[in-house]
Amino acid sequence: MNFREEFNLSIRARCAVLYVTTREEERLLSVVKDCAAELENMRVVSWDFASGFDVGVAVGKGNPIAVLDFIAKEPADTPILYVLKDFHRFLEDNMVCRMVKNLAAQLKPQQKSILIVSPVYKVPEELTSSVSVLEFQLPTLPELREYITNITQNVVVDMDKEGFEQFVRAFQGLTISTVKTILSKALARSGKITLNDLQLVLEEKKQVIRKTQVLEFFNAEETIGGMDVLKSWIVTRGMAFSEQAQQFGLPYPKGVLIVGIQGTGKSLCAKAISQQWHMPLLRLDVGRLMGSYVGESEARTREMIQIAEAMAPCVLWIDEVDKGFAGIGGVQGDSGAQARVFGSLITWMQEKKSPVFIVATANNIEQLPPEFMRKGRFDEIFFVNLPTEKERVEIFRLHISRRRDIAVKNYDLAALAKETKGFSGAEIEQVINDAMFQAFSQQRDFTTEDILAAIHSTIPLSVSFRETINKLIAWAGSGRARMASSQQE
Repeated sequence: MNFREEFNLSIRARCAVLYVTTREEERLLSVVKDCAAELENMRVVSWDFASGFDVGVAVGKGNPIAVLDFIAKEPADTPILYVLKDFHRFLEDNMVCRMVKNLAAQLKPQQKSILIVSPVYKVPEELTSSVSVLEFQLPTLPELREYITNITQNVVVDMDKEGFEQFVRAFQGLTISTVKTILSKALARSGKITLNDLQLVLEEKKQVIRKTQVLEFFNAEETIGGMDVLKSWIVTRGMAFSEQAQQFGLPYPKGVLIVGIQGTGKSLCAKAISQQWHMPLLRLDVGRLMGSYVGESEARTREMIQIAEAMAPCVLWIDEVDKGFAGIGGVQGDSGAQARVFGSLITWMQEKKSPVFIVATANNIEQLPPEFMRKGRFDEIFFVNLPTEKERVEIFRLHISRRRDIAVKNYDLAALAKETKGFSGAEIEQVINDAMFQAFSQQRDFTTEDILAAIHSTIPLSVSFRETINKLIAWAGSGRARMASSQQE
């Protein structure tokens, strides 16, 4: 059900107090007025703290209590909707909260309703049963296409039809006001709209993601060593996002759960998938979904899902998911909020039709609830083991080649790989760093001998936590996960 349908239904059902979380006041008000015109010509009156009512009523400017008192006493000969902007700021006041609760009961038999518009969800617990929360979606692709077409009618658009469609799709996940700002910047820079302006869209998306404080935007420029089975799987699944695959009837891939030992490159896999598929990479920190207000965690989860779907096609990376949802079904959690967030997330993972590919990584598989790993939520579960000797050669080659312009052929990679049995990729990177520190202190280039010395002074996790790691390897080896590499040591 979209916003228009939900709003019309709520008004017809005499829901007295509605709450909408959005950063698009102007577009929301336009949609609400269109809906109100269809509902027996319902009047729409808006109010904000600085300007008061927009109909010349000399009441309530700077005084939320006076506003609510006015609404309670105002006779309604015709249906009327009061749009109160940023009113969430006043709901923490005991008097305001009580008045809103009284109005919810008083207005129900009348033809008056209140719509609270806020960029964030903040509803006190005592109001949750009196307020109906509506979801105002970001602009759809057809809405973006129509808006961009209209706004660029009188300017030079230097791209073909296919390029224009790509240009429009790049704006998914952004508000109309942001789209207008980007187009204005593009015109100010070159006097026309071209595909080169996609960089402006990308930079703006990064800003939008940062402002949500729930998702992070990552630049994916990573290469992983080894994991030939996982790499092949990634290439095959990437083809499913093409137009030909959709015409063939192929569903979008849902995601992959990557389990493994710490430092083996699980997080790099998420970045590599994003780079391989040329898709934006969004990182979700599960802890940021948790809010202090009743319902705020669920609202943040809905916002995260809305943004991810609007950004689609994209890769959504949930790092260390085992820590984020540890204790689900047990005694941990904050009054059920964690369980509700988890429930919303796994339901969306199961039912989603949008091309949002989820990459979840985990170290401790025992902390994950069984329902999270159920088939249908992920296409595959991979286990990343400690790298084999052949893979360690590749990892050494990758890391050494990234250090200045040093020729990899100057290093005995075979000897280094042989001496690092039981080392993870992260530990291999660290011994190279240690060798570089040693060489730099002596004002010379680092050598194979420097790296070997660093190796011999390092105790890897496979030794420090031998029992834990062996248990994890045994779990994967029993057929519960697919090995990321075709060869094992």
